[in-house]
Amino acid sequence: MSAVVQTIDANTADERELTDGFHLVIDALKLNGINTIYGVPGIPITDLGRMAQAAGIRVISFRHEQNAGNAAAIAGFLTKKPGVCLTVSAPGFLNGLTALANATTNCFPMILISGSSEREIVDLQQGDYEEMDQLAIAKPLCKAAFRVLHAADIGIGLARAIRAAVSGRPGGVYLDLPGKLFSQVMDAEAGAKSLVKVIDAAPAQIPAPAAIKRALEVLKSAKRPLIILGKGAAYAQADDDIRALVEKSGIPFLPMSMAKGLLPDTHPQCAGAARSTVLKDADIVMLIGARLNWLLSHGKGKTWGEAPKKFIQIDIEPREMDSNVEIVAPVVGDIGSCVAALLAGIDGKWPAPPSDWTGAVKAKRDDNVAKMAPRLMNNNSPMDYHGALGALRSVIKERPDAILVNEGANTLDLARGIIDMYQPRKRLDVGTWGVMGIGMGFAIAAAIETGKPVLAVEGDSAFGFSGMEVETICRYNLPVCVVIFNNNGIYRGTDINPTGGADVAPTVFVKGSRYDKMMEAFGGVGVNATSPDELKRAVDTAMNSGKPTLINAVLDPAAGSESGRIGNLNPQSKLKKK
Repeated sequence: MSAVVQTIDANTADERELTDGFHLVIDALKLNGINTIYGVPGIPITDLGRMAQAAGIRVISFRHEQNAGNAAAIAGFLTKKPGVCLTVSAPGFLNGLTALANATTNCFPMILISGSSEREIVDLQQGDYEEMDQLAIAKPLCKAAFRVLHAADIGIGLARAIRAAVSGRPGGVYLDLPGKLFSQVMDAEAGAKSLVKVIDAAPAQIPAPAAIKRALEVLKSAKRPLIILGKGAAYAQADDDIRALVEKSGIPFLPMSMAKGLLPDTHPQCAGAARSTVLKDADIVMLIGARLNWLLSHGKGKTWGEAPKKFIQIDIEPREMDSNVEIVAPVVGDIGSCVAALLAGIDGKWPAPPSDWTGAVKAKRDDNVAKMAPRLMNNNSPMDYHGALGALRSVIKERPDAILVNEGANTLDLARGIIDMYQPRKRLDVGTWGVMGIGMGFAIAAAIETGKPVLAVEGDSAFGFSGMEVETICRYNLPVCVVIFNNNGIYRGTDINPTGGADVAPTVFVKGSRYDKMMEAFGGVGVNATSPDELKRAVDTAMNSGKPTLINAVLDPAAGSESGRIGNLNPQSKLKKK
């Protein structure tokens, strides 16, 4: 990248090439193959964004930092390189911090780079512009946090951030760049030598042979074995070996939501439609890149039945073992290396699971699929969730390479089970925390990073967290089709203010809202769909055209239930109403 040329001594016309903090940050990013930045411009990083774009880095500017951060996080998941989010100081940093914490919880490699106030003023609390000790605030919420004070340390600072983000269990990293850093000047040759190209940022972590042997012995003893695939398995991109392990073992598998598509949901061994049965009745469960957190009822309780379970767990983080229940066969290492080692231990003599177990799983799955089928075929107007999701299910079946982004309460919970996925890393959703607001950020990054068409299926409440980014979708002319399940409220739009006052109930939105008009306002395509047939036609047109589209899918206001399928997490008052 061009450096600054400056005359040092006018008498001798001695000239030397200089560079500054702006150029060094950009050169360090490019040296490490980071070619996209997501962010919001402003003081003190406006010129950094301009100069990065001039240097050939793609700079995607959002309307809110949290959405830019979510985009960077999912870019990291999709590419295995840290996604970069660039924000202004203080409020901008705080907006991005939610995404950074969510990325860390979900094990997405991401770097949040924020400009900040000057240390000497912050430390004396003298009231600088947007003064805040950002490093101290970030540290508890991410995997690592660093501050760079000298231009000569920019290369090392970014290298440490990259390595921290992707090595071991991936996560979010904060990099603090005070405003004065950017204008610091140094010799260009020395600056170039200070940059670091990170080598083997995420080295393989080979499992111990004894751990592999133990896991295989436990697995071989199973009468009712089950494999659970988590998003860690999807992130690993060890797709062929994972499929071979599942198929050679013959064991039924249950994919967590972002692992759907590692093997098609229509695969004969997929137990997704028999989830309750396999969790309750399995005797030995092998977790591959999945955690026994609340999404799996912590590995205990009525979800898992009364029969004792034995767990095999594959994870790169040793501290994950025994976090909720005893793990009888822990396998510590990266998913790819662990699965390859297990696969090598499964030869042609590996015993097939008992036929009474696989037959019972198949019968339950087929029965549940048959019961659900008529509900997915209805053409009611206004729509219910099943009719609308049935239409979208057909869309994904016809376009298996499209990326599905999904968030909401009922919209998310029902779509997980209804919409089949056929390819890995094509379903992106709220992940471990279940946090709403990821929709537009994930959709934008998915389109940018993959070039594939994106279908974002949003609850009307979830869309509200990031809805203004439809302008961003239009500005960059991205092939994103947003479908909003509009039932006039949170969970449903029929709640009533018990006092009879003028204010509507807290869960109720403006009735008859036309979200499609938002997209039209920015030059995109808006459609109002009132039946599953209309919805299917509108989505097909949008996906074929590649034009930014928003479809207002009109659902019955009474459709939906409190908190979807996790209403048990919403405490209820035990006091009687007077």
